[in-house]
Amino acid sequence: MSINILANWLAQNGFAVPTNAELVEAAVAGTLTVVALAIGYAASRTIGPRLAHLAEARAGLKDGPFQPRICAIVRHLTAAILLAVIFTSAAWRPYASLPVGLALSAASAMTTVALLRGANLSRWIAWGVAGFVFAALFSYSVGGFTPITTTLDRIGVDVGSNRISLLTVTTLAIASVAIYAIARLANRVISHAIGNARGFDATQKLLFQKLAGIAVVIIAFFVGIDMLGIDLTTFAVFGGAFGLAVGFGMQKTIGNLIAGIILLMDRSIKPGDVIVIGNSVGQVNKIGVRAVSMITRDGKEHLIPNENLMTEEVENWSFSDRNVRVRIPVGIAYSSDLKLAQELMLRAANESPRVLKSPKPNVWLTGFGDSSVDHEILAWISDPESGVGNVRSDVLNRLWWLFKEHGIEIPFPQRDLNVRSWPAACPAGD
Repeated sequence: MSINILANWLAQNGFAVPTNAELVEAAVAGTLTVVALAIGYAASRTIGPRLAHLAEARAGLKDGPFQPRICAIVRHLTAAILLAVIFTSAAWRPYASLPVGLALSAASAMTTVALLRGANLSRWIAWGVAGFVFAALFSYSVGGFTPITTTLDRIGVDVGSNRISLLTVTTLAIASVAIYAIARLANRVISHAIGNARGFDATQKLLFQKLAGIAVVIIAFFVGIDMLGIDLTTFAVFGGAFGLAVGFGMQKTIGNLIAGIILLMDRSIKPGDVIVIGNSVGQVNKIGVRAVSMITRDGKEHLIPNENLMTEEVENWSFSDRNVRVRIPVGIAYSSDLKLAQELMLRAANESPRVLKSPKPNVWLTGFGDSSVDHEILAWISDPESGVGNVRSDVLNRLWWLFKEHGIEIPFPQRDLNVRSWPAACPAGD
C-alpha cells in the first residue's frame, strides 16, 4: 500500500515511477551502504586503537591533535573506500546510486575534516574543504558534476593570455590545503623517526631533521606545481632575478646559511655547548639558519652570525669533554706554614659542592712574589654552563675562614726602605 502511495506521489509530481527492478536494486545498494558503514565502525573499534598506539610510539604524534582522531579517520576512511568500491563496481541506476553516493560523500567529507583538524588546521578551513568535497562527490554520484564545474569555470577574468576562474581558484585552494597538511604531517613523522635513530648523535640528528624539512617543502612545492599544471618555465625570470639578488645583496645571508650547515656537519658547535667568543662566555641555545643563539650567565642572549664562528677563534669548553679546569690564584705571607696552607687550599676545594673528586683538585706553587708566596688551586668541574666565577667565589670564601682559623696570613704589599746616609745636622744658631 505504501509503495503504491509513493508511486502515485511521484507520478503526480512529474518524477519517473521506479520499476520493481529499480526498487530491488535500490534496496541492495542501501543494504551494501549500511554494511560498509558498519564495517567502518568495526574497524574504528579494532584497528583504530592499534594504529593510535603505533602513531604514539613510532611516529611521535602523542602530543599533537592527530593521534586522538585516528579512530575517526579509520572509521570514515574505511567506509569511504568500501563505498567507492561499491559505487564503481556496477552501473547503478539513479535510485540505487543515490544512497551510495550520499554515504560516500558524507564519509569522504568527515575523513577530510578529521585529517585537516589532525594536521592542526583551523576549524573553518577543515569544514570548508569538507563541504567542497561533499558537494563535488555527491554531484558526481548523481551525474551533475559537469554543470557545476562548467559554471565555476565561466566565472572569472582574463589576465593577459591566462584566465583566472572561480574553478581555478577553488582548485588551487583545495590543493594547497591538502599539500600543506600532508607536508606538515610528513615532516613531523620524519623528524620523530630521525630523532629516535640510534646511529646519529644530537648534531647529526638536528642536521638531518633540517635537511628533511627542506626536502619535504621542495617535494611539496613541485608536487603542487605538477597538480596545478603550472609551467615551470614561467619561473625562469624569477630564478634569474633571485640569482642576481644573491650575487649582489644576499651574500652575507647565503654565507651564514652555508656556514650554519657546515657547523652542523662538522659538529664543532652544538646546542648545549659552552663557548667563548671574544669576551663573551655562554651556552649555545640553538643553531639557526642565520645565527647561533648564545645565552650568557647574565641572562643576555647573543645572536652571533654563523660566519663569525667559522672565521674567528672560538673556545668550546664542552667539545670533546665537559670537564673544565678552573684556576684560582691564592697568595700567602712568607711567614706562614707553607705545608699547612696548601693542605687548607685542597680542603677548601674538596668541600666545594661543584668541584669534582675525580680528577681531584691540585695545588701548585707558582712563584715567589714581592709580598707573597703565590699558589694556584686547580679544580675540575663538569657543568661549565652554570658558570666558573661562582666556583672561584665559593672556594675562596671557604679558604678565607680556614686561613683565619689556622692563623695563615694573607699578605699585603710591603716595601723595605734602605737609607744610605742622613744629611748632616745644621750648625747651632743657623
